[in-house]
Amino acid sequence: MAPNDSAETTGDAADEATGTTAGRRRAARYVVPVAVAGVAAATIGLVPALADSGDPDLPKITAQQLIEKIAASDTEQLSGTVKISTDLGIPSLGGLAGSLAQGDGAHGGSSADPQEKLTELASGTHTLRVAADGPDKQRVSILDSAAEYSVIRNGDQVWAYDSKSNEAYHATGGKASGHAEKRGGATAPDGVPTMPKAFAEEALKTAGPTTSVTVDGTAQVAGRDAYKLVIKPKQGGSTIGAITIAVDAKNGVPLKFTLSPSSGGKAVIDAGFTGVDFAKPAGSSFTFTPPKGAKVTEADDAKTQRQAGKQAPEFKVPGGPAGLDGLAGGKGVKVIGEGWSAVAEIEAPGGRTVPTSPKSGDVPPAAQQFLDSFGDKVTGKFGSGTVFKTRLVNALMTDDGKVYVGLVTKDALVRAADSAS
Repeated sequence: MAPNDSAETTGDAADEATGTTAGRRRAARYVVPVAVAGVAAATIGLVPALADSGDPDLPKITAQQLIEKIAASDTEQLSGTVKISTDLGIPSLGGLAGSLAQGDGAHGGSSADPQEKLTELASGTHTLRVAADGPDKQRVSILDSAAEYSVIRNGDQVWAYDSKSNEAYHATGGKASGHAEKRGGATAPDGVPTMPKAFAEEALKTAGPTTSVTVDGTAQVAGRDAYKLVIKPKQGGSTIGAITIAVDAKNGVPLKFTLSPSSGGKAVIDAGFTGVDFAKPAGSSFTFTPPKGAKVTEADDAKTQRQAGKQAPEFKVPGGPAGLDGLAGGKGVKVIGEGWSAVAEIEAPGGRTVPTSPKSGDVPPAAQQFLDSFGDKVTGKFGSGTVFKTRLVNALMTDDGKVYVGLVTKDALVRAADSAS
């Protein structure tokens, strides 16, 4: 495949194409950052390049034109199978959520609650069956060898069902613990993308001078001809090496999303269709009636139980580099740097120090063992602390009660903490 020519340009066209606004969603809570929500959001400056060779042989297109094609895509009907592999370099999340919430690992609520169930996508490999018919009808099912978990939205009704436990979750209108992603998305809690388009939109939210975007040839994904859009940070210190988005050449729908770490090795996130059909799905895909004997939990009851501390906490990340910028102005939060190297500095509530020993009783032993498995002690002008590391999101928790978090390396976190001292 021959290399592509490229030239610098500004991010203005991308702003118009993606409809970016100045406001960004503010993260409400910071735990160990393991959700896949917003992990690819970045500040993007366009560097057009021509796809002039490859298999399949497609007309030349610039990065700017390809981004505009994604933004203009009006595909609202599809069905297919998506494979998602996530490797953040942390132990399996199975059973951990309960340990973080309570020492004995027990919690109330429903195993079908999407806010809890879909965080499983943050690790391992999963096969999803998806369907969408406009912004009000979506279905996503996680397939297991012996069970299936599904979330179905039909108008203002949202159902989730776990066949393994025979438990169902029901929400009406705005009471759902998730949201419908428009144009071929699938219902999921905020910050838990389930399809390549959702990941791609996070990566293309804003435009700026800290990122290069090129078209690097073509590919075939799920039997469809596609262009490959490649996003790379220009700044040093980021844990993100490159983001590759395979875009359907005909309708502009992202078919595959791959996030490669700057440290090398296998992809951190690899989400793509293995089969897709853009015909209207059968109406039966969006209907659900709880099976006989199923335990049904209403959304209001699940919310009450979460607030009472009887369910696992929500796992959220700051929303990626662009999202970190949006945290400025939050109580006890300020942002150091910009773009891919942005780091959020967070004051611990009440000035409390970060617990570091299970002997204190503040951290359940199982959770402490998990944290210790990817924590490094560090020192600097700021004092001392521990860097809890994954292959993507890293957090420095200082002994005096501050937290520095971002999609940056350990050294970049220490530099940010020193600069704030």
